Amino acid sequence: MTTDRREPATDADERAMLEGWLDYHRSTLARKCEGLTDAQLRTASVSPSSLTLLGLVRHMADVERGWYRRVLMDEDAGPIHYSETDPDGDFRVTPADTWKEAYATWQEEIAVARRNAAGFALDDMSRGTDARTGERFNLRWLHTHMIEEYARHNGHADLIREALDGATGD
Repeated sequence: MTTDRREPATDADERAMLEGWLDYHRSTLARKCEGLTDAQLRTASVSPSSLTLLGLVRHMADVERGWYRRVLMDEDAGPIHYSETDPDGDFRVTPADTWKEAYATWQEEIAVARRNAAGFALDDMSRGTDARTGERFNLRWLHTHMIEEYARHNGHADLIREALDGATGD
């Protein structure tokens, strides 16, 4: 698999710019995982961290689901990989967890996120609220937050990948 990744046009309108950067960062995480075995994807970079590339992909599937289904659409969509009793379950991977399953789940959540966002203008407020704060968010805030979330975790992915096989770069 070779992940296509493009920066948005420098003269794009605001929505195209936000969605372009979000897709860019989604693709960056996929690129960090390319060419690795399931065992490598389940390998943490350095102790005491247990963070893995597979765990990051599982986490981002849950993050996409949370913001674009539960908050934006007010869907009753439960978590995929974590629970109340294991709030970090998305990051915890076992030998049974595979790239094929994690990638497919993540891509499905991205597809749903795109479809759901397409029905909103940037200033439209979410139908649902944040479970902790009760706040509603406009789509602009949500996209910007997701860019930040991916950018932060892509930094983690850079370090994990370099520790695995020495690969560096964006």
